[in-house]
Amino acid sequence: MNDDQTSRDTLAEFLSTPLNGTRPFVLETRNAVSLHFDHFSTQSCMSRRAPDRLTLGYTRTMMGFLLLQPAPRHICMIGLGGGSLAKYCHKHLPEVNIIAVEIDPAVIALRDVFRIPIDDTRFRVVCANGADYVQNDDYSADIILVDAYVSGGIAPQCTEMTFLTACRERLTPTGVLAINFTDDDPALDLYVERLNSVFGTSYALVRCEDDSNFVAFGWKDPGSMPSPRVLLDRAFRYAWADDLRLAATARRLMAGLSLDPKQLVWRENGHAHWEPGA
Repeated sequence: MNDDQTSRDTLAEFLSTPLNGTRPFVLETRNAVSLHFDHFSTQSCMSRRAPDRLTLGYTRTMMGFLLLQPAPRHICMIGLGGGSLAKYCHKHLPEVNIIAVEIDPAVIALRDVFRIPIDDTRFRVVCANGADYVQNDDYSADIILVDAYVSGGIAPQCTEMTFLTACRERLTPTGVLAINFTDDDPALDLYVERLNSVFGTSYALVRCEDDSNFVAFGWKDPGSMPSPRVLLDRAFRYAWADDLRLAATARRLMAGLSLDPKQLVWRENGHAHWEPGA
């Protein structure tokens, strides 16, 4: 049996397998390994040829934190999944200490499948509730990345005012928060309102280039938003970051700066989703 047929058979088996949303499912095909909680969405995807590459567009957009904080020392990730962001940051930001907080031990048990690095002096996976973890006041982070999804969408605790407020308190003075949202979440406008309540005008909602996602950025210092020229200079600063398309992210970041949640328009036609209006 050839590889293409094997991949098709594997996909057919996946679609016929009952998924209850409480345990992760790993789909392995010829070219990729992906993590799922249901049949409708992909939590993480790893290329077999380039396991450290960011294959999903929203993960590349989340790396746009480098435009706002180009020299982080400590990154906290809420939600490990298949470890795409953890692996990328571990490889390309060798001076950074990384803590990845994952609530599900069954997801952590898959770290070898997704080639997630072992714990060492600068990388650690913690099994804990991320919403509770950020309530601890004994640590701070330059970057907090939130990609905390369960079957049905983002973990509700990670959209509450208490969570967003705790994240802001944990950030260093030049720190940045980045949260992944899907564009079909009916409560997205409410989440943006909460970001505005917590961060004031120091936030942006950025449409991901090739995914059905938005990434929301919030930063601690109201005066730390760089000029468009500085953003573009930073976009080309990293020789290893061509795949991130940071220049495009910089332009979308400026477009989504302090977006009024009332400007979001809910489209019912086809795939129901939010779009930034005029």
